[in-house]
Amino acid sequence: MTAIQEIIAQTSAGTKKMLIDGKWVESASGESFVTINPSIGQVLATVALGGAEDIERAVAAARRAFDGSWRQVTPFERQNILLKFADLVEENFETLCLYDTLEMGAPITLTRSRRQRALGLIRYYAGLATTIQGDTIQNSLPGEYFSYTLKEPLGVVGAILPWNAPTTSTLWKLLPVIATGCTMVLKPSELAVLTPLFLGELLLQAGLPPGVVNIVPGHGAVAGAALAAHMDVDKIAFTGSTFTGRKIIEASKGNIKRVTVELGGKSPDIIFADADLDAAVPGAAMAAFGNSGQICSAGTRLLVQRPVYDEFVARVADFAAALRLGNATDVETQIGPLVSQTQLDRVTNYLEIGKGEGARMAVGGARAIEGALADGYFVKPTVLANVDNNMRIAREEIFGPVVSAIPFDDVDDATLIANATSYGLGGGVWTRDVGKAHRAAKAIRAGTVWVNCYAVMDPAIPFGGFKMSGYGRESGIEHIAQYLETKSVIVKID
Repeated sequence: MTAIQEIIAQTSAGTKKMLIDGKWVESASGESFVTINPSIGQVLATVALGGAEDIERAVAAARRAFDGSWRQVTPFERQNILLKFADLVEENFETLCLYDTLEMGAPITLTRSRRQRALGLIRYYAGLATTIQGDTIQNSLPGEYFSYTLKEPLGVVGAILPWNAPTTSTLWKLLPVIATGCTMVLKPSELAVLTPLFLGELLLQAGLPPGVVNIVPGHGAVAGAALAAHMDVDKIAFTGSTFTGRKIIEASKGNIKRVTVELGGKSPDIIFADADLDAAVPGAAMAAFGNSGQICSAGTRLLVQRPVYDEFVARVADFAAALRLGNATDVETQIGPLVSQTQLDRVTNYLEIGKGEGARMAVGGARAIEGALADGYFVKPTVLANVDNNMRIAREEIFGPVVSAIPFDDVDDATLIANATSYGLGGGVWTRDVGKAHRAAKAIRAGTVWVNCYAVMDPAIPFGGFKMSGYGRESGIEHIAQYLETKSVIVKID
């Protein structure tokens, strides 16, 4: 039996339980749901369906852990748990890759390529666990006073996950919680639940005490809504759509809980005429088509300077046509399926909208139904040419392998178009002119700008959005700060 067959056999056996207070338990209702393999459109696993009562149990467990012995665990001990966890993730990384690939359709070569990122994140936050510190502060009060600040864990954190990168998304939510001494209730997407549950199992093996991390699968409208509004949750960390982000922000007002939200994007990828086009063609193509375009910061607005517009669009179209679609477990596959039938319907509807708006299909523009692809949720990588920035296909997030090519004249015109969006998550600049690169990078209103590359990530570099792409940052020192309270202490000593 191959590793893939073993994983499929394990996932299909019985109902996957939720993690509450260090124990694997059924849902309070006894209900379950199924998760689908999008490459073949077949049931992959049955999972306990969490509801409001399960969220209540999980929050209570997280609060007991936070108020109990977890508060006494030292930074060194938290660091040691994370380092053991890193070793276990490294040892079991192939299993994590297969879960990601089978459940949400990321090509196995892509999930395997994220090894350094996943392990780097865990060990980076392990390092940060022992660096949390306050300050001593000189004051101007009459008499003698000694003043200092303490950095204390915020409390119980609710995390609501997306489905598009299960391993790294889960780690981004888990790691600052453990490093700072908070506790967590994590609600995975019902489209990608196996990876978070397996990571929970590895955390227990690493020695994480009961109740520190609780994992409750369920629907966003029920379990997610209950978590967002819970009066004993001190913070919500959410990644997902801007529509849902608004609901979470609204729900937070009950107890004025902190919120960080990483939301949608419609990121510009700017190609100047002086760019190295041989590097920019694959770079810009995979900025839009990687993970089947299911990346919030994907470079889905391709801004190309007019002197090279026709040539560049044609080359990107040729590159897209040569990409191999297929079952995500096949090592030859470059583009896997979309995550679900719902997402397939959404993307193909936008292709029809694009045609209606007058965009030219340079390549793609339809569902892929050849051979074995017919049973999965595949869309051909699509390049839409002659696009105006006012079209819906240029303004709205499609979340599929679709890029809209928009011409521009000069630096000022490029940045004007780039910023003419309600989003501000990412952006790219391709040029040989270092001055032009810095000028454009400074002008683009987005949380991250890549120059002569795209979607390069490092654990120490903060990531997050401007405008409707949300607020708060993940990765870096800024991330840890969002899970800490600052307490001022003033002592009269005379």
